[in-house]
Amino acid sequence: MKAIARLALVVCLCVAPCVASAPPPQAVNQGEELARVEGLTGRYGGHIVVGQRSEPKTLNPVTATDAISREVFERLHADLIEINRASQKTEPALAKSWKMSPDGRTFTLSLRQGIRFSDGHPFDADDVVFSFAVYLDEAVSSPQRDLLVIDGKPITITKLDQYTVRFSLPRPYAAAERLFDSFAILPRHILEKPYREAKFVQAWPLNTPPSEVVGLGPFRMKQYVPGQRLVLERNPFYWKADRDNHRLPFLDEIVFLFVGSEDAQVMRFEAGETDIINRLSAENYTLLSKEHSRIGSQLADLGPSLEYNFLVFNLNNLAGKKLDSISHKQAWFQDLRFRKAVSAAVDRDSIVRLVYGTRGTALWGNVGPGNKMWVNQSIPHPHRSLDTARQLLKSAGFSWNASGQLLDRSGRPVEFSIVTSSSNAQRMKMATLIQDDLSQLGMQVHVVPLDFRTVIDRVFQSFDYEAAIMALGGGDADPNPEMNVWLSNGSTHLWHMNESQPATAWEREIDQLMNEQMVTLDYQKRKKLYDRVQQIVSEQVPFIFLATPNILAGAKPQIGNFQPALLEHYTLWNVDQIYLCNTERAGIR
Repeated sequence: MKAIARLALVVCLCVAPCVASAPPPQAVNQGEELARVEGLTGRYGGHIVVGQRSEPKTLNPVTATDAISREVFERLHADLIEINRASQKTEPALAKSWKMSPDGRTFTLSLRQGIRFSDGHPFDADDVVFSFAVYLDEAVSSPQRDLLVIDGKPITITKLDQYTVRFSLPRPYAAAERLFDSFAILPRHILEKPYREAKFVQAWPLNTPPSEVVGLGPFRMKQYVPGQRLVLERNPFYWKADRDNHRLPFLDEIVFLFVGSEDAQVMRFEAGETDIINRLSAENYTLLSKEHSRIGSQLADLGPSLEYNFLVFNLNNLAGKKLDSISHKQAWFQDLRFRKAVSAAVDRDSIVRLVYGTRGTALWGNVGPGNKMWVNQSIPHPHRSLDTARQLLKSAGFSWNASGQLLDRSGRPVEFSIVTSSSNAQRMKMATLIQDDLSQLGMQVHVVPLDFRTVIDRVFQSFDYEAAIMALGGGDADPNPEMNVWLSNGSTHLWHMNESQPATAWEREIDQLMNEQMVTLDYQKRKKLYDRVQQIVSEQVPFIFLATPNILAGAKPQIGNFQPALLEHYTLWNVDQIYLCNTERAGIR
């Protein structure tokens, strides 16, 4: 399952030669079945600072839906089997080995023995069984739950002994062991009580005392200062080691600094206040490239990402929400001809040129050119056409007054707002460009910048929005991580959220196709099923797809083992192996 990416590293050398220093004080104990990273060298000590555009919403890996939260808590937790973001192949993690039955319906996993959570508590099969019980609980509403339900039947997890678990599937699972990568294993000794008391959804907010946030990742919580920073420290019990059996990670700490915007991220990076920068715009990438001789950064352009940016209209059931001002506009949004007209009027080429320069690609579907294994090449890519848009609007009963303002059937002006994250300069620019595009059809569009957490709350909780620009994708090239988007009852099925049954016949067909591809083992047959999903999405326009950026990232020259990758998290996926060539530097404590 390997996607092809273009990787251009401007520089990949440390400013001074590095040799492995003394190991950290936490020695490897006899009986600990650690994972050893062959060929790995590094240096212990120091910390790195990473600028974040906004604060995470939660530290709970089961309920989180936002990328910012994941970037933090994925450093605190671990999976049974993990996908190496560079090779895109699966590797042993908390499970040291596994076997699949000949019929593809049973996975038997052997867990590492003798390893411990970040508070020193032993890890075993009970933690695995507990974790998946939580993920499967409908009351918890985990975004990952859809991956654990096949043909309407949940996967069952059985403890065979203290270090062996069996996963039984109703039918074979197409992506095989890739399934296990997205499920952080939880500490039963910490979270069982709030779960039994039906308080799990409220567990681990940002203000949780650090000692209570326990995981199996390379780092653990140390400090959270609202509005300023979140600090992680080395997990002294982490289960990976280098080639000399010295326990990872190399770093003492990671500091996530909340800076507010991408421009602020770049300024902090240029000033030497941060060490790694992610999700760079083309403009800022070019700026840093020009500054290379002065600051000597490592810069990478990996080509098109798996992320898709899109405009979505509020098509949710607003009954009881007291949102009458939005409800009457839903008659426009629900009309396929209206959505197609908006799509026809959007100038994607201008979006790519003005937002990404040469480092982005226009999109007409949810799978872009970066995902060569799964993209449907037959999806049409029509050029922008205001004439087509006007014809569609006329056929839907819209008209124009003498001043060119678009009116609906009742003579009401077409006016709506687009919310998007104020900390994301690219999406803000997209919103402004779309505002201008649609003004040429006589629509009055208002861009409403909000902080990221407010956007998430409005889109996923209160439904208090008319349209939004958002992004999804990037976790894996395989279709299955997107089950929660395309299944009608999925937790991120944004256009008809929280529905118990498909609202339309085409959503029902997508449900059938996604469930079928999930258990189809033959790649060509599975590709045909997913191609049809992409075709339906293109025809029905639940999202108006805009563009995908190239993956652009950077790091200071003293960062060793910097290996940006095509899959999220692009730069911190191997943070347990990252080290500083020069640890004598001041920083935030």
